[in-house]
Amino acid sequence: MLLKIIYLMAGGALGTFSRYVVSGFMHRWITGFFPWGTLAVNATGALFIGLSWGLFEIKGIPPHTRMFLFVGFLGGYTTFSTFALETMNLAREGAIKTAVFSMLTNNVLAIAFVFGGYFLAKAILTYLK
Repeated sequence: MLLKIIYLMAGGALGTFSRYVVSGFMHRWITGFFPWGTLAVNATGALFIGLSWGLFEIKGIPPHTRMFLFVGFLGGYTTFSTFALETMNLAREGAIKTAVFSMLTNNVLAIAFVFGGYFLAKAILTYLK
């Protein structure tokens, strides 16, 4: 049990730090009203989970790896609660079109990236055979 907690905490710490770096980079790189940092984190998190799931699907994912990657790292990295708060604040400030655009792009892009990551992993595994 202690080992699971250590994997969870280590993954969460790395995910949180990675989120801070990626989001901060996006906020410095692209200015404006739209929450680009949140979109970048959600999209890359979706790509990573799809890619990881596809790569590990054949051999299975050991429980400690699953705990570290999916619960810890991606739990700390992705930002669904931040996305929801930013969307609410956009709507409250009267930026309804931007709020709707944020909802659509985060959801559509994240789902597309999960599929893209998964199929990329399958293509890599097929190529390596």
